[in-house]
Amino acid sequence: MNIIIVGATSGIGRALAESFLADGHRVAITGRRAGLLEEIRQAFPETCVAACHDVQSDNHPYADLVHELGGLDLFVYNAGYGSISKELDPALEVDTTLTNVMGFVRAVAFAFDHFARSGGGQIVLTSSVAAVRGNGFAPAYSASKAFLSNYAEGLNLKAARQRLPIVVTDIRPGFVATKMAQGRLFWVVPVPKAVAQIRTAIGWRCRVAYVSRRWRLVAALLQRLPYGVLRRVG
Repeated sequence: MNIIIVGATSGIGRALAESFLADGHRVAITGRRAGLLEEIRQAFPETCVAACHDVQSDNHPYADLVHELGGLDLFVYNAGYGSISKELDPALEVDTTLTNVMGFVRAVAFAFDHFARSGGGQIVLTSSVAAVRGNGFAPAYSASKAFLSNYAEGLNLKAARQRLPIVVTDIRPGFVATKMAQGRLFWVVPVPKAVAQIRTAIGWRCRVAYVSRRWRLVAALLQRLPYGVLRRVG
């Protein structure tokens, strides 16, 4: 299988890339930190290609990477950013939105168009349980993740209407043990467990998958939580 993973220098993206590479798949990886990309490429020199890329840039290397791989079966958008913004820092809000929304749209628009022309494929995106409701501590993060999830559903509807063999898989992690996980958290999922569940969701061509699966319960609770209660906790 030929795979592109956007945002593969650390955390879930890196672990997912290394998992696929270890199983013999051809993987193209992107990220902003060239040194970390090169570490992965050197570990798998026969099957890994890398391109240093900031998703906020108007230009992207995806077409070149498809050419280097010799085709594309799976496109993963894992680039994402978010941090606590108690005072609603404008720079932080804009930075989060440019990465999580505009970078995402450029990437998946390319992938969907490519698969529509080439006979099908699968798009995977990393959203969040935070997508289901607004969050007063990190407004841009929860809103941008909601955008990803709604966009994914829209693309699945578009593919169905046009009878295209394209599946878009919306991965919604809870807390995963990466550098982004800060503070006193619960139900923290180790990265290897998260990657195993993500790969299962990809293999089953799921439309939505929570990581770990019990976070589906939290999402259901949040969706039903009255605004008055949410106002006191969020």
